[in-house]
Amino acid sequence: MKYPVLFILSLLIIAATFFLTPDQKKDPAPYAIVIHGGAGSAKPDMTNEEKQAHISGLDKALSAGYQMLGEGKDAVSVVEAVIRILEDDSLFNAGRGAVLTTEGFASHDASIMNGKDLSAGAVGDVRRIKNPISLARMVMEKSNHVLLVGDGAEKFAEKQGVGFVPPEYFITDDQKATLKKKLDQINKAGTVGCVVLDKSGNLAAGTSTGGMTGKLPGRLGDAPIIGAGTYANNATCAVSATGWGEKFIKNAVAFRISALMEYKGYNLKQAVKEVLDKNLSPKDGGVIAIDRGGNFEMYYTTPSMFRGVMTSDGIKEIKIWE
Repeated sequence: MKYPVLFILSLLIIAATFFLTPDQKKDPAPYAIVIHGGAGSAKPDMTNEEKQAHISGLDKALSAGYQMLGEGKDAVSVVEAVIRILEDDSLFNAGRGAVLTTEGFASHDASIMNGKDLSAGAVGDVRRIKNPISLARMVMEKSNHVLLVGDGAEKFAEKQGVGFVPPEYFITDDQKATLKKKLDQINKAGTVGCVVLDKSGNLAAGTSTGGMTGKLPGRLGDAPIIGAGTYANNATCAVSATGWGEKFIKNAVAFRISALMEYKGYNLKQAVKEVLDKNLSPKDGGVIAIDRGGNFEMYYTTPSMFRGVMTSDGIKEIKIWE
């Protein structure tokens, strides 16, 4: 043999790969998805049938997103797809079935953020867009802006070829009845949100909502406000909030969680707990959050929060009160 030494070395290298300990072998990249369907909106007298319907709706969205992650899809695409599923489900306060304003129509807010480069897009007070989260992504990727509202957002949607639906599409008998009661508090706070860690280690977050029952026309909550209801930064975490929007805006809840991690060295659990415990009251709401290590939190100050999580290491949970 011309090069016996090289041949022997090659055999040794090949053989060594078969005798690596589990700790020496590179683990597959972790990935995970966390979703919420709103905090404080679960009725205490909810029937088992209603409970199972909500759990089924969450499971459908959660499983679809997890499958996409397993296939290697990017975090932003997963967030958009999952929230579209929840927007199309009339059980939640986003898209079809969203709560109505004092004037009897549905007004939608949504936002999405990419933790890889801090790009973000949001829309507010849109009334004819079937899936506001997709329009928010278009604002992020196809405009020089972060937030578009009202007629301006819908004109932008027309130029992008987004499909419109009549305002009546969003209105359900349930929401008509809720508005008729003239409630002066949140009756359906089922804002939807999603945070994701993909196989590439990128984070993304998104939130979509119809806001508060009986809100004044033109009111925006925290869902379309980057740093209040939505935030993502690969260096720290991805966050989606739900609850009383004004409180989340005043306290910049989503960004503050990230800031505690970035500037004070908090871990995710510490940051989430401190921000919510110090700034929110018992009925204000909650957040879902995930960091680049795959650690996640589903924390709320309300009696309940529709929520679910699936991770690549086998965790799957869908809960309401527990």
